[in-house]
Amino acid sequence: MTSPAVNRRQAMGAGIGALAVALAACAGDSGPVRRLRLATGPEGGPYNAFGQALAQAVAARGRRIEIVPVSTAASVNNLRKLDEGSVELALAMADVAQDAALGRESFPRPTAVTALARVYVNYTHLLVPADGPVHSVKDLAGRPVAAGAGGSGVRVVAERVLRAAGLNGAPAATADERQLGLAASVSALREGSVDALFWSGGVPTPALSELADELPLRFLPLDAYVGALRERYAPVYTAVTLPAGVYGLTEPVGTIGVGNYLLARADVPQDTVRELLQVVFERWRDLLREVTAGARLEPRFAISTGEVPLHAGAVAYYRSVYG
Repeated sequence: MTSPAVNRRQAMGAGIGALAVALAACAGDSGPVRRLRLATGPEGGPYNAFGQALAQAVAARGRRIEIVPVSTAASVNNLRKLDEGSVELALAMADVAQDAALGRESFPRPTAVTALARVYVNYTHLLVPADGPVHSVKDLAGRPVAAGAGGSGVRVVAERVLRAAGLNGAPAATADERQLGLAASVSALREGSVDALFWSGGVPTPALSELADELPLRFLPLDAYVGALRERYAPVYTAVTLPAGVYGLTEPVGTIGVGNYLLARADVPQDTVRELLQVVFERWRDLLREVTAGARLEPRFAISTGEVPLHAGAVAYYRSVYG
C-alpha cells in the first residue's frame, strides 16, 4: 500500500510536470509579442480611425503582434517618424511616400521606406460656400484658403493644385494659404474667415457631410489638373469622381485621387509583416468602414505602390497567397 506522503509527492510531481508542459506549449504557440507603433493622423481623422480599427482587429485575432496607434499631423510627419525610427509602421498618401522614397521636396534625402499595401484612395475636396464668389481655383487669388495642417498630405496636394493653377507668383496672384487641420478648416469656412477649404480623404468625410447639412456648399472640379500633376509627379494622381448624392451633390464632380499606403521600416521582420497582412486582408471591410464608403481592398490594387518598393515580407505574403 502506497503511503499518503508518496501520493502527495507523486501528485505534486505530476502537477509540476503538467504546468511545465502548459507553459512550454504557451511559449511555443505565442512567443514574444512584437509591439509595432503605427503613425496615423489627428484624432478623429480617417488615418486615426484606420489605425484604431487595425489595432482592434489584430488584438481580436490573437496575433503575436500588438499595434499601437500614434496620433500625428499625418503623411509628411509620419514619414519623418518612420525614418527616424520612432515608429515601425505608418500611413501616408502616395505622393508624399513617393517624395520620401525619391528624396525630394519635403525630404532632403531618400528615405528607406517600404510599402505593405495600397489600402484605399483619397479624394481631393475643394469646397466653397455656394453663394460665394469663388467658382474656380483661379478665383482663389488673394483669398484666404484652408490648405491643410503643416506636415499633412492635404497641404502637399493643395500646394500642387494651386501651383498648377498659376497661383504661386506675385502676392496679388497667390492664394493666402492657412495651415489648418480638418476641424479648424471646417470652423473657419463656417465662420467665413476662409473662402475655401482643401481636404483629401475618403468619401464621404463625416465632418464635411455635417458641414453640408448646415451650409450650402459648392465643390469645385479639379480633374483638369490631373494631367499636369501626373506629368510632373508620375501617376500617383488619378482622375476620380465625387458621386452625385454625396454631400448633397446633384451631379458628379471630377477631382483628383491619391492612393494611401500602409508603410513599414525595412527592418520590421518578414514574418511579422506577413501576420499583419493576413489580418488586413481578412478584416479589410472593418478597417475601411469608418474611412471611405464602397472601397474594396484587392491584391492587384494593393501591390500598386509605384516608386515605393514593397517590403520583403509583403512580397512573400502576396506570392504565398496569390502566386
